[in-house]
Amino acid sequence: MELSLWGYAALAAATALVGFSKTAVSGANTVSLAVFAAVLPARASTGVLLPLLIAGDLVAVASYRRHAHWPTLLRLFPAVAAGVVVGTGFLVWAGDAVVRVSIGAILILMACVTMWRRRAAARREGADQEPDTGTGRARARSYGVLGGFTTMVANAGGPVMSMYLLSAGFGKWRFLGTSAWFFLVVNVSKLPFSAGLGLIDGHSLLLDLSLAVFIVPGAYVGRRCAARLDQRLFERLVIAATLLGGVELLLR
Repeated sequence: MELSLWGYAALAAATALVGFSKTAVSGANTVSLAVFAAVLPARASTGVLLPLLIAGDLVAVASYRRHAHWPTLLRLFPAVAAGVVVGTGFLVWAGDAVVRVSIGAILILMACVTMWRRRAAARREGADQEPDTGTGRARARSYGVLGGFTTMVANAGGPVMSMYLLSAGFGKWRFLGTSAWFFLVVNVSKLPFSAGLGLIDGHSLLLDLSLAVFIVPGAYVGRRCAARLDQRLFERLVIAATLLGGVELLLR
């Protein structure tokens, strides 16, 4: 891969944003996804980005491992595995344009559904109505499949799972701990699929090695910011990052 100085600088900044998103505002790395796809060929960019996401996941797990909610993770993993398989088949068939539009539409839909659910819950609380427990398992399966699908085809599963964890009422620290373990397991499981599709090779791994150092400062800034964010602002930033990522994918 031949890169200009400016191209490499853009990838370095996007890698630092990966570290920030893993330790502060999940979903913000959709901007990183866009930068990698702009500097590198779209399909190749997913293979370069995946090992960097795993490096960010390792930092996030080291920071928030005690806050994970394992019953939620165990409920999600089977559905996510199905989504990864479907996403692999979709990558074999679909071109870049179809992938971008599909993921962008899913992200915007999930953000809108989450905002609607939160407003409905607030109205019920104001009217002293019984809370709507909904179909928790069905919701976990649907979000799990979508998360597996989007993370496989575009490394864009973060916003989908962010919407699920917010809709489940997770606080900031439990949100960060659960998502850290979730994406470490899921992204590691994607490695053989990505390698089998030819998205990861020796050249992409060499580029990853040179970029991985930029994960650390981004993660450090994210960790400091997360400690200062109140719950409401944290949730608004996650939803805003999801909407912006979806719009960006639709307009690219």
